[in-house]
Amino acid sequence: VQLQASGGGLVQAGDSLRLSCGASGRTFSSYHMGWFRQAPGKEREFVAAISRYGGTTYYADPVKGRFTISRVNAKNTAYLQMNSLKPEDTAVYYCAAANLISDYPEGYDYWGQGTQVTVSS
Repeated sequence: VQLQASGGGLVQAGDSLRLSCGASGRTFSSYHMGWFRQAPGKEREFVAAISRYGGTTYYADPVKGRFTISRVNAKNTAYLQMNSLKPEDTAVYYCAAANLISDYPEGYDYWGQGTQVTVSS
């Protein structure tokens, strides 16, 4: 499956953004989807994950209550709604697909190219 993330940008603290991850190739609903982020000089970290049909979601503690992961299988798209953004959310955000849902990057088989999110204070 090929993934393409989009929707990043430069926003101010407190603003919202919605990232999208479009998929092509094999059946989108075959995969659990995850979002990760990587800030300069830091390791890639887990943000959120969603099961194949959206029934189960997981979030990293720093984003709980502010971010929402969702998916529309009919559109082959996953989303990450980010509210109340903080400067520490600044990073390149990646979407990824996995056969087994997990919160570590090594568990994902396919990756999008990343989209930059910059939050100014």
